[in-house]
Amino acid sequence: MSLKRPFTREQRTTIIYGMLAFILILVILQLWLLTATMNAYLGGDEGVIWPAAAASLLCLALNAGLLRYLYYIERVRR
Repeated sequence: MSLKRPFTREQRTTIIYGMLAFILILVILQLWLLTATMNAYLGGDEGVIWPAAAASLLCLALNAGLLRYLYYIERVRR
């Protein structure tokens, strides 16, 4: 028999801090990606636009998944 217990406050805090660090890395990656893509586009290289858009959508999907997990943690707590 497995017993599902909600996370303690300390465990939730640790999880949220880890998620925030990961989100910060993803946001910085997206800003760098935007800068590099705009630089390449203004330099005449249009072939980098769609791969950069796909990478940005992947970052968005990861952030949305983390937000969904955060909502799940809060729902289990109650």
